Amino acid sequence: MLDCPATTIPGLVEWTLTESGLGGQRLHRYGKDSDPLIVLTAAAAVKFGLPERLEDRRGLRLSADHPVVAQVTKAKWQLTQRGFGPWARIYRKAQGTQRQCVQLAILPWEALDERSWPGVADMEPADIARVLGVYAQRVITPRGSTAVSGLELMTALRPATKAVRDPATGNWVSGHNAGSLGSQPMDPAPPEATQEHPVVVNSGWKGGFLNEEAYQWVRPVDLLTAEECTLPYAVGLDLNTAFLAAAARLVVGLSGPDHFHAPAFNPKIPGSWLVDLSHVDLDPRLPSPFTPTGERPSGPAWYQTHTVAYAQELGYNVTPVEAYLRRETGAYLDPWHDRLKNAYVDTLADLGVTRELDDSKFLIAMERHKQVDLAMAAVLAAIKATVKGGVGKLRERPQGRQYKEGDRWPALERPTWRPDIRAAVISKARVNMHRKLLNMARMTGLYPLAVLSDCVVYPSPGDSPLAFLPYSASGKPQPGGFRLGSTPGLAKLEGVQSMAWAVDLMEQGYNPARHIKGGDAVLDEGE
Repeated sequence: MLDCPATTIPGLVEWTLTESGLGGQRLHRYGKDSDPLIVLTAAAAVKFGLPERLEDRRGLRLSADHPVVAQVTKAKWQLTQRGFGPWARIYRKAQGTQRQCVQLAILPWEALDERSWPGVADMEPADIARVLGVYAQRVITPRGSTAVSGLELMTALRPATKAVRDPATGNWVSGHNAGSLGSQPMDPAPPEATQEHPVVVNSGWKGGFLNEEAYQWVRPVDLLTAEECTLPYAVGLDLNTAFLAAAARLVVGLSGPDHFHAPAFNPKIPGSWLVDLSHVDLDPRLPSPFTPTGERPSGPAWYQTHTVAYAQELGYNVTPVEAYLRRETGAYLDPWHDRLKNAYVDTLADLGVTRELDDSKFLIAMERHKQVDLAMAAVLAAIKATVKGGVGKLRERPQGRQYKEGDRWPALERPTWRPDIRAAVISKARVNMHRKLLNMARMTGLYPLAVLSDCVVYPSPGDSPLAFLPYSASGKPQPGGFRLGSTPGLAKLEGVQSMAWAVDLMEQGYNPARHIKGGDAVLDEGE
C-alpha cells in the first residue's frame, strides 16, 4: 500500500515512474521490462478530473480538447494513437535505456471487460490488485483487453530483435532474433487472407480461402438409433483450453509464403494446400474432420497442413494441386504455450483442482472451484480469455464504418497479424478433437450428438462422464479417447441434460453443445 500525493494525471505518471517502484521484469533476455500499470477506480477517476463515463462510446477516448488531455500534453507527455481511453498509455521518448511509460486502466470506463474479468470491476481495490497482480506474475502485466495481452505475451516471449555486433564497425546494432516473427509485417498468401485484404482485392484473387475454423456440428437426427434415444442423459464434455493444447510443439512458418504447383505433400511443412478430400469416406455419425460444419467436402479446397496430414493418417491418398508454403519454420508459440499452461494449471490448483485428484474427486472439485476464491476464479477466466483472444487477434479484421475494401487497416502493420498461424492452431485443435471422437467410437461404440468448438455432447446411461468414458480393467483411463483432468487438452464436465431435451433441440436445428450448460442460452443461438 503506497500513499500517492498526485492530484493530476501528469503528477500520477511522474510519481509512478520516480517514487512507486512499480513495473515488471522482462520475460526474455532480449525483451523489455513491463511498464507500470495504474488502475483507477471510479472515485480515483473523478479525483483526477476524468468523467465518470466516456461519452464517445464508439471511439472510446476523451476528446482532444478535454482538460486532462491538455494537462498531459502541456507536461510534455504523449498519448499513443488510441488516445486517452479505457487503457491509456502515457509516455515520453526513451532516454537511453530508460523507458518512460505508464499504462492506465480506468475501471468506470469498462477497462476490465466482464466476460474476461468476471466480477473484478466491482471488487474491493485490494482484491482487484490481487487479481491483476497474480495475472501479471503468471501471464503478463495487462496492456489492454485479454486478447491484446495474449498477443503482447507472444512478442514478450519471442522479441523480434536482439543486439548483435556489426563485424564492419564493431558496434552493437539491432539484429533479427532467431525464432521470432521479425519486426516487419508480412503479407499472407491470398487463400490465407480475408476477402477485404489488399492482397486479395488488388490481385483479383478468386481461388477460394482457407476455412480452418472450430467445429459447429450436429448429428442428423435420422442417424440416431432407437437404443441411443432411450438412454436417459446427454452429457457435455469440454476440453480445457483446446487452442492452447494445440499450440504445443506446433511448427509454424516464420518467413513469407512461396507458391508451388502440384507439390508432393509433406506433413512437416506448414502452409496452405489446395487439395480434393471429397473422396475420404468416413462414418456419417461423426463430423468430417475437414470442415467446420462437419459436412463432407464437395471438391477441392484450401486446407492447413494439419488437416491434410490427418487425411493421410486415416489412410487416404492426398495429391495437392497447388500450395503456399513457408521455408523458414519453428515452434514460435512454444514459450507462449508453456507460460499459459503453467498459469492455468497453477490457478486451478489454487482453486482446489490439482493434478493428483482421481476422476471422481476431480469432478467434485470442478463443481465447486468457482466458489472457492472469487479472485482466483477471475484470474482463471482471464487466462482462458487470453488464450482465445490471442489466437483470434492473429487475424484481426478491420473495424469501423469508414473502412473500404482493399485498404490496409491498422492491425496489418503488426508482425503478429498472421492468419496462417491462427489457421494452424485451429486446424490442429479440430483434428485433435476428431481423433478423440474416432477413438471413442472404436473403443466404446459411442457417437457424439453434437460438437461446438471444444465441447462435445454424448448420449449416456448415467448423469456423469464416468458412465461412458473408457477405463481399463484396473480403472485407468484408456489413452486416445477423452480423459478427465486439469491440464490443457484434457476434459471436464460442461453440463448434463436429459436425452429427450437434446433430441428436441436437434430436431429444431439447434446445437445441444451450445446449451448443455443450462440457462436460457437457446435464445442466444444467433450470437
